[in-house]
Amino acid sequence: MLTKFSFVCIFLLATFTAFSQINEVNAPEYIKTINFKGNTPETQLPVIKLGTPLVLEFDVLNGNEDDYYYKIQHCNFDWTPSILAKSEYLNGFDNQRIRDYQNSYNTLQIFSNYKLTIPNQFTRGIKKSGNYIMSIYNSYDELVFSRKFMIYENKANVGLSIKRSRDISFINQKQRVEIIIDPKGFQLNNPMQTVKTLIVQNNNLHTAINNLKPQYTVGNQLIYKYDTEASFWGGNEYFYFENKDVRAASNGVQNIDLQTLYHNYLYTNIQRSNTPYTYNPDINGTYLITNVNNGDVSIESDYVWVHFSLKPNPTFNTNTPVFVYGNYNNYALNQTNKMVFNKSKGIYTASILLKQGFYNYKFVTLNNNTVNEGAISGNFYQTENNYKVLVYYRDLGARYDKIIGLGETTSVNISN
Repeated sequence: MLTKFSFVCIFLLATFTAFSQINEVNAPEYIKTINFKGNTPETQLPVIKLGTPLVLEFDVLNGNEDDYYYKIQHCNFDWTPSILAKSEYLNGFDNQRIRDYQNSYNTLQIFSNYKLTIPNQFTRGIKKSGNYIMSIYNSYDELVFSRKFMIYENKANVGLSIKRSRDISFINQKQRVEIIIDPKGFQLNNPMQTVKTLIVQNNNLHTAINNLKPQYTVGNQLIYKYDTEASFWGGNEYFYFENKDVRAASNGVQNIDLQTLYHNYLYTNIQRSNTPYTYNPDINGTYLITNVNNGDVSIESDYVWVHFSLKPNPTFNTNTPVFVYGNYNNYALNQTNKMVFNKSKGIYTASILLKQGFYNYKFVTLNNNTVNEGAISGNFYQTENNYKVLVYYRDLGARYDKIIGLGETTSVNISN
């Protein structure tokens, strides 16, 4: 028989579980190339207008042709589960098997490509804006991986401008974001409590700035002109390589080798933290799967071992963990993209299995669980970065956080 104390403990545990923050779970090694996007060709953080199709695609390299299922969870601004029932935010049902899959064709690496499109015959659409988690399970109902995405409504204009830092100590290294929120035909009630913002640089949620409060109001407009609180390190342009033809050296690829699979050896990159800024066009950390034959890129693009190398400055502490960083693995840091220092050659190296295409990447360090994107690349205010601002609104008495507007710009025209 349960005692009163036991009942209270179980209730508190259930309450904590229900309202704890949901974090993304990275995929195991046999799952590669998770493309999660709306109607853009390149993979990036899915921020999608309500009513727009959503596509999740991934490759499984174990050759088992396993069954995978998807579940969709609506979340609050802070990524805790919302109190909405499934029927309130989904038109149809989730927890369905992903039926659209194909085996690779004419590739050295055998894999199965799975593709989920929403709407489909079971999940006919998403009815509410806000934060969402897409979770993929195997046939044993074990979580394999999960990804965040956002659905927004076009109910507010969000104006952005990118400025240099006002702090003279960081004027050459940081970029700050100024925001003007202008609702369309309605009043934002008590905005200090009901309005929240999320500022995302280069589609990377790990470095996002959240929940800034409006500083001023002019009529219905909310004005944000923070300095320190809305500042990002400028970073540097991403390195890139293209291997849509795995049998020939191309942009960024120095030489190739055929073993069991093709191996592409990239040019050795240098540490740029102590060098002047040089403009180098990039796609801000994202990637695009493609091949030279213009076939079905999902099943006809092969996997290649890509060999990265970095030559650090003589003063660099080579005991520092260094990682190959980018959207290709959702900006995760793990043993797969951790580099090893070769003392005899004086360089860091890493070998990563990637699907052929066009990739952006950079090198970052990890100290005390803190990622430093500028330790190797440097930080420059001139760097062209992409910025998104999402505006969340929960009116008085409302049960969930809507996303009422999206603003997007780049720092290409940064001003003082």
